[in-house]
Amino acid sequence: MPERRGISHSHPIAVIDIGSNSGRVMVFEREALSHLRLLAGSRASLRLVHDVDARAQLSEATMARTMEALRDFHAIATNTGAKRIVAVATAAMRDAKNGALFTERVQRELGIRIKIIGGLAEARYGFDGAVRGLWVSNGLLFDLGGGSLQITRFAQRRPAEAVSLPFGALRLSEKFLDSDPPTGKQLRRLRDHVRSRLAKARVGRLRSGDRLVGTGGTLRNLAKIDRQTRRYPIGRLHGYELSVDRLADVVDRLASTREKRRDEIPGLSAERADSIVGGAVAIQTLAEFVGARQILVSGQGVREGIALGLLKMAIGSPQTVKEASLSSLVSRFDGWRPEAASRRREVAAALQRALQPRAPEIVGLAVDHAARVLDIGRSFDVVNRHEHVANILLTTELNGFPHDELALASAVVRRAGDRHAEVLSLAPVRDASDRGLLDRAAVVLALADEIETRCPPGRRIAVTCEIGRHVTLSVPLLPSWLAKDLDQRFAGAFGRSLIVTHEG
Repeated sequence: MPERRGISHSHPIAVIDIGSNSGRVMVFEREALSHLRLLAGSRASLRLVHDVDARAQLSEATMARTMEALRDFHAIATNTGAKRIVAVATAAMRDAKNGALFTERVQRELGIRIKIIGGLAEARYGFDGAVRGLWVSNGLLFDLGGGSLQITRFAQRRPAEAVSLPFGALRLSEKFLDSDPPTGKQLRRLRDHVRSRLAKARVGRLRSGDRLVGTGGTLRNLAKIDRQTRRYPIGRLHGYELSVDRLADVVDRLASTREKRRDEIPGLSAERADSIVGGAVAIQTLAEFVGARQILVSGQGVREGIALGLLKMAIGSPQTVKEASLSSLVSRFDGWRPEAASRRREVAAALQRALQPRAPEIVGLAVDHAARVLDIGRSFDVVNRHEHVANILLTTELNGFPHDELALASAVVRRAGDRHAEVLSLAPVRDASDRGLLDRAAVVLALADEIETRCPPGRRIAVTCEIGRHVTLSVPLLPSWLAKDLDQRFAGAFGRSLIVTHEG
């Protein structure tokens, strides 16, 4: 196996979340530099809110179904090595008359203690989990579940105020949308209700520099549906940006489709077919109410927030989160060489400063990320390492990174390995129209890698670059290396020939 286990700083812990619509278990550990790593997870459909809204308590059938899910969750947690299991329940259990009695039964029969948390506690955990892994500092976070909606205003990555409202995707759908598909009048009543509750709760509009961040299963499904309509290269939803205009298209499509046909819509989970419209309209109404143009999707939330608290991990700055995430990634691969990565980054930075001093900041960041992680491809095979690394950057759960930054880093790696590599698929994330900028960044990475490969271990690489009719590069390499394989690429990218001289 090419992947190895990163250095762990904690024993695994498990978090069980009994929500109004579904239950989940996740097993985490804390790695070096306070990276929260997911080891295992599972989900079960519970639909507790159906019982609570119909009869104000949980039925025997629902409790039995939940017990079976909890047994499964417990097995996953213990078999993954969790030394501690923490379980919480949210809106439906809060509202169920027999919720407390059920938690006593669970503890008696399974040994799992479930804590029923209040709406504001749910909002705080959701904030900690959702915002930590993103690059935002100020804005509004919403978490729409099956039975409730939490909204938190935050500044400098700290929560300022929060509100919990007693409606979610399932509750709204069942209360307002009687027809299949729903009528225009029903949709208007739902929108009016949401707007009224938001106004009564004094939810304010976004301020300058604020972002609207969202989490929860409904939003993730909406993002999946939108992503399916685009040639989008990044597989994960965490960090996906859903424009309000595109959201309107998704809402119209869902609201005009009969329930039994909704599960045919790519990206939509079949079990959400009966609740997605109510949740989608609520999210759309919220976004319009606060004046948002885009929604930044977080793939994390309450469970991660609880784990962060248990492991005493701070939210931290976006930069520290990015650093921890990258360190965790490279530590898992035997082929990664820290000294080589450090020298390659140093050379790439020197070349970037000399050859592309006016390039946008994101280009320099992409080159630096690419130079750092390039060696993990050696864990698969040396010849195709660029292709492996490019794919890893697009598929691995890296926290703190905007999608366009990762997409550009992936494109730089891919082009460094193959000058003809196709990168047009990155267009939905990053404008690939400036092919020259990408080609120059790829040549910088390729050149830095060739230089590092030829430098004796333990020796610092000092690179000097003189730009005239030619580009003269002085590096401490063997005099016999003429960089012939890069001459043509360099000239095509920079419009000048490359001359390499030996220094010392």
